[in-house]
Amino acid sequence: MRMTGAEIVIECLKREGVKHIFGYPGGVVLNIFDLLYDDKDLKLILTRHEQGAVHAADGYARSSGKPGVALVTSGPGATNTVTGIATAYMDSIPIVVFSGQVPTMLIGNDAFQEADIVGITRPCTKHNFLVKDVKDLARIIREAFYIATSGRPGPVLIDLPKDVTSDKTTFRWPEHISIRGYNPKYEGNKWMIKQAAHVIQKAKRAVIIAGGGVIHSEASKELKELAEFTQIPVIMTLMGLGAFPGTHKLALGMPGMHGSYYANMAIQQSDLLIAVGIRFDDRVTGRIKDFAPHAKIIHIDIDPSSIRKNVRVDIPIVGDAKRVLKGLLQVLKEEPEKNQWDAVRKAWLKQIEQWKKERPLTYEFDENVIKPQYVVEKLYELTKGNAIISTEVGQNQMWAAQFFKFNKPRTLLTSGGLGTMGYGFPAAMGAQVAHPNKVVIDIAGDGSIQMNIQELATCVTYKLPVKVAILNNQYLGMVRQWQELFYKERYSYSHLDTVPDFVKVAEAYGAVGLRATRPSEVEPVIKEALKVKDLPVFMDFIVDWKEKVFPMVPAGAAIDEMIFGEEEKEKKKEKKLRAVK
Repeated sequence: MRMTGAEIVIECLKREGVKHIFGYPGGVVLNIFDLLYDDKDLKLILTRHEQGAVHAADGYARSSGKPGVALVTSGPGATNTVTGIATAYMDSIPIVVFSGQVPTMLIGNDAFQEADIVGITRPCTKHNFLVKDVKDLARIIREAFYIATSGRPGPVLIDLPKDVTSDKTTFRWPEHISIRGYNPKYEGNKWMIKQAAHVIQKAKRAVIIAGGGVIHSEASKELKELAEFTQIPVIMTLMGLGAFPGTHKLALGMPGMHGSYYANMAIQQSDLLIAVGIRFDDRVTGRIKDFAPHAKIIHIDIDPSSIRKNVRVDIPIVGDAKRVLKGLLQVLKEEPEKNQWDAVRKAWLKQIEQWKKERPLTYEFDENVIKPQYVVEKLYELTKGNAIISTEVGQNQMWAAQFFKFNKPRTLLTSGGLGTMGYGFPAAMGAQVAHPNKVVIDIAGDGSIQMNIQELATCVTYKLPVKVAILNNQYLGMVRQWQELFYKERYSYSHLDTVPDFVKVAEAYGAVGLRATRPSEVEPVIKEALKVKDLPVFMDFIVDWKEKVFPMVPAGAAIDEMIFGEEEKEKKKEKKLRAVK
């Protein structure tokens, strides 16, 4: 069958099981958009900005486990995708981005709306393609989806010159893909797995750190089984929240800069770290030379380049987390006589319980002003945890991670590696498309929500009932926190002097706007928002602008060198006394 390049794109997407595309039209991709006009199997969600399209594809992928797809035009359309692509790249999210390009004979001539998007995105894609011949198009699309979803997932870009989409060729669908030099390793080394099992059997103060790799490989069941069988507590990185039930008695929450006191202390006092699907980024490790000083480290990851990149590793295991954990459990269960850890593990768990009592995650409730943590707690309580939560970046992100208990994988969507403000709202939109019957909530700041606020129009158009909880403190909160703690309270350009009336903004787009200014109004506002079934809702919570995220590990410190709210209060008291004297 002879097809145009545009027809091949549509046919390949269907064969890959794609149901939704997020995109924005333009001149060089009109061949494809024209076909979508009558297509009943592929639905294009018209976003209001190309960055929003890629974040939506990202949220679709994170929440569903299926690759997200975006389609944009050339030039500025393509360059507007870069932040979204880089966000997906840092967090290993499988998306495929189709960008239009000027005709092949004009490439390099500075033609209208030409940009070298392949060159621009080379550092932030897992792979990218410039299609020069329509005969290669079906193979390239097949390879793109395979690369995006196999091994360590990631974004792939396909650049489509206009003449390639209009040219015709005989359509051939490649059933099998083999790419020279690209052979992801899924099975872990059996000898190394046995070594890991023997070290686990001897450890007295072991702890598991689970990252996003556990979620990508669908290994939550195996992780829970390993933790319960060995009675080893589990810490989850920001990207790993939900990989292990947050309400489980062995769950210690998040480690690192704004992690729990007990998670950080457990790492620092442990004699064994079992790291699964994490990359040991700087927000987790703090000062590297003092990270887990007494521990041997087992590192399980599908990407060999992640192992030993940031920390020393005693037992490296390259492979898929699900398969490696299955193998590890099998070895441990084959040697029951060596699993005599009841007494020593009880002592270790008792110590952790003591740390939990000493420094729980908490805040001071105030009857007169809304504390942002209280909003997050109420969102958890009123949804019973049965919601998909996306976040923006900053204080709102950390409070969500600390005070919402994620019991299931793929229920937290957040920009971990790149830290992209403006990510949460379009990501929630993508998740709502993937899960039309689920509650999807974006926990946002008043600064970050404005970066992609135009996607309100998209949500209204497609009747996507995304709920947005805006923690409105009229500051770039995390920037202000750092300025208060480390820059002598010199709030240089972190105060948002003009913040819009978010209720009126929502109503102007045809959405629902609600506001709470006192703690007593928080629960009624959330309940009212949850009743709305076919429109997005902005919940504007006027929160305490002085509130900070604690615990906090200052930059350059070890993760057990945490500061807490009460310490800051004592310092301010001393400062006032000195001023009086």
